[in-house]
Amino acid sequence: MRFRNKVVWITGASSGIGEALAYAFSREGAHLILTARRRERLEAVRDACTGEGKRLLLPFDVTDYGCHPTMVGAAVEHFGQVDILVNNAGVSQRSLVLETDFSVDRRIMEVNYFSVVSLTKAVLPYMIERGGGHIAVVSSLLGKFSTPLRSAYCASKHALHGYFDALRAEVYDQNIRITLICPGFVRTEVSLHALRGDGQEHGRMDDAIEKGMPAEVCARHILNALHKRKEEVYIARYEKIALYLKRFAPGLFSKLIRKAKVA
Repeated sequence: MRFRNKVVWITGASSGIGEALAYAFSREGAHLILTARRRERLEAVRDACTGEGKRLLLPFDVTDYGCHPTMVGAAVEHFGQVDILVNNAGVSQRSLVLETDFSVDRRIMEVNYFSVVSLTKAVLPYMIERGGGHIAVVSSLLGKFSTPLRSAYCASKHALHGYFDALRAEVYDQNIRITLICPGFVRTEVSLHALRGDGQEHGRMDDAIEKGMPAEVCARHILNALHKRKEEVYIARYEKIALYLKRFAPGLFSKLIRKAKVA
């Protein structure tokens, strides 16, 4: 029960990794704040949680930046604190650069990057006032390298690393810890809801995602990393080799990624 009585706020909690995190934290005795757009899905996740922790639903669109201070205020009023913020909400992409409308590039950055920055900035003063806290950011292996058909998605994840590496250094002495989480292929609905170049949903399951790591296994790795207060963690299987190729054999990596089947 490593997280007993900790208040954990999870965005994107209605499915996938966020849903699996809700179940994993609840089993360890945490109090939960669950956020996503779909209230009915949040209610189903809440009802499926076990453990004695309390649960608060705060459904809203993470790109509605104007409501972030209000939502943070509601969370603090309800629980008195937020110990761990897990920025998990996100959207992926399946389109070539030349076939992607600029509005799609912007939408992906709004969801994956700017919403994370906005909510973090709203929560951070309360954590500092209490003397500490932990901010987790679900990035991706594609925050470390890029592949075709994911240009805006990769850009949004790269941006998270730049921002939160800087924030980590700034708030370390205030006992705020930052963990960047980089999953590989995880069996979720991410490819179903990924955006095509025209802004419509991709609508089908990628083979690599379908064969990916179960979300509940990914969630266990994330909890282990947060418990150990790791700065960055890579949660993947064979696809992790791309990290080492990118670092130690960049020419070979570039050649292979040009030929990779990524959709």
